[in-house]
Amino acid sequence: GSAAIREEGDAVRRCTGGLICPAQAVERLKHFVSRNAFDIEGLGAKQVEAFFNDPELSVRTPADIFTLAERDAASPLKKLKNRDGWGETSARKLFAAIEQRRTISLNRLIFALGIRHVGETSANLLATHYATWPAFEAAMTAAEVGAGAEWAELTGIDGIGAVLATSLITAFHQDAERAEIDRLVAHLDVQPVVRRVAADSPVAGKTLVFTGTLEKMTRAEAKARAEALGAKVSGSVSAKTDLVIAGPGAGSKAKQAEALGVRIIDEDEWLDLAGRA
Repeated sequence: GSAAIREEGDAVRRCTGGLICPAQAVERLKHFVSRNAFDIEGLGAKQVEAFFNDPELSVRTPADIFTLAERDAASPLKKLKNRDGWGETSARKLFAAIEQRRTISLNRLIFALGIRHVGETSANLLATHYATWPAFEAAMTAAEVGAGAEWAELTGIDGIGAVLATSLITAFHQDAERAEIDRLVAHLDVQPVVRRVAADSPVAGKTLVFTGTLEKMTRAEAKARAEALGAKVSGSVSAKTDLVIAGPGAGSKAKQAEALGVRIIDEDEWLDLAGRA
């Protein structure tokens, strides 16, 4: 019953129903329990569909999964263990698997939310940058699309573009979706992502920007090396930038760094610096 639209640049039409669309709700639940998200043993696509349509043990949102055992115990009617395809042992194992997943890493939680454009890689980038759920949640709550310090920080994360950032902020500012996120997190123990810092690293805790062409390593290798040394890699230069590594063809970022008085080094100097850690 909702409009299906094709956004500019998309090859497909998408239903705009969101959380009120049963088909989308079911698919988001399947994504939530998938292997790279919460990975709840015994709760796959078939079980998700059955629980979604069950009037007694209805699972309509991710938060409902974590109240399933409690609601099953309180149900005056048919218990899960007495239903077709289930038994006492399988029901007990499912409830135990759900309980185990109350403790979840930040990156898995961000990915599991099913926010459009936020995949595993970007979820890892976000979790590494913000480290804890309170920090991430506070930043998304305060952020405004296209403006402000929080927007600049979010889009400054190397690998996080404006389209993804807009989708993420929008999700946290939509009342219904935000209420479901808050309801879910209330049931969880979200573990922080701890950045591994090399001992005596000269760039630990610093914000780096790579610009121009790197000739002795790929951009991905340079980023991985920097992060292994405890640095944050940003995609844009700001007053918070500590160091810019500029290769041939460096343009506006190098000029902006000069204007802000940010230290600029070349690739050889970067390799010397990284090699001392």
